[in-house]
Amino acid sequence: MTQTQLDEAVELHGRFMAGRLGGRRAVLKRMDLSGLSLRERDLRQADFSGSIMSSMDLAGANFREASLYACDLTNANLNKTTFVRADLRGARIESANLAGANLDNADLRAGGMSVDGSFGQGQNVNFRGANLAGAKLSGTLASNADFSDAIMAKVDLTGADLRGARFEGADLTEAEIKGAQLMGANLKSTILTGVEIKEISNSGADLTGAVTDENVGKPISALDEPLAKLIKEHRNWVATVGRQGRQLDLSGYDLRILLSLAGERLTAVKAIRARFCGMDLTDIQLQSAMLDDCDFRSCFLRGGDFRGSSLRNVKLGHADLRNSDFRALVFDNPDGSKKSSPCILDGSNMRYANCAGARFAGSSFQGADLSYADLTGCDLAGADFTGAKLDNAIVEGVRIEGAIFDGNLPDSLKKLMG
Repeated sequence: MTQTQLDEAVELHGRFMAGRLGGRRAVLKRMDLSGLSLRERDLRQADFSGSIMSSMDLAGANFREASLYACDLTNANLNKTTFVRADLRGARIESANLAGANLDNADLRAGGMSVDGSFGQGQNVNFRGANLAGAKLSGTLASNADFSDAIMAKVDLTGADLRGARFEGADLTEAEIKGAQLMGANLKSTILTGVEIKEISNSGADLTGAVTDENVGKPISALDEPLAKLIKEHRNWVATVGRQGRQLDLSGYDLRILLSLAGERLTAVKAIRARFCGMDLTDIQLQSAMLDDCDFRSCFLRGGDFRGSSLRNVKLGHADLRNSDFRALVFDNPDGSKKSSPCILDGSNMRYANCAGARFAGSSFQGADLSYADLTGCDLAGADFTGAKLDNAIVEGVRIEGAIFDGNLPDSLKKLMG
């Protein structure tokens, strides 16, 4: 369907909803509408069952009581879109932007289409990696829905049926969960700070590895000196090669209260298991740093310098790593030879990270998960991806000379490899 044809159908639907002569309800089942726009249009009670609506601009549209049963809304712009009482059973909404969307009392249970194209029970609703920040899902029927890696800060889940739902790796900061049913839900490694978890704790949900107000780590106030003074001493320690000052050790600390360390020079800092979630670390200098097991989810790390650092098992989901530098750091030996210290990202979780333009030449990604990561224009020459996951990663315009890959690879990467 073309944009012109779609606009005509919407116009007739508007006449139908207004009770005007010549109107006709929009029934667009099993249509390919990908890439088209319904921005701020009124689609109340329309029927899009089984349609492909990926990458559509649906921002501000009104789908109140509409049927989007088994629709593919992957990568769609659903910013402030209304889905009140809509039928979204079996919908695929992966990587979509639903910031500020209203899904009150929507039906998000399982559903789908069979091989012959008929509708029936099937797949669970898929919100993996979607941005649901501030969305309203109160009263929704979302049992067994998949919200893995989704951004759900300040989302309203009041009274929602979330039994068996999957939230692994999701950010639920300050979410409202009063009265929500979470029996059997998977909340592993979720961020639950600012959330009343008493009801969750008694629901049988799996909270393994979850970040809560009770286990965020050591506060900055526990440092033996003000942080500014410690940073100054650390820089002196680096400048004098350890003869003066002292190395800054932030291991186990929760640094999120600082909000920003943008532009800071923290070369060779030690910060194992530190929490930086959501912080602005733009242009930060962290060369030769010990950052194993750190949590950098949703951080702004654009232009950061991580050359030669150890980042084993770090969490970088949804992080902005554009134009950052993760190459090896080269040192001069006393005899005039060169020593190269590679950047280690083994076991890291970089799902949905934006790495466009980043330099990873010579880095090690053994066992890392880069599913859905945007690697557009990255320098991956000589990098080791043994055992790494690259499912649905974007790998356009990358350098891969000498890189090591195994396992299932994106089609675009296979083409580059010939």
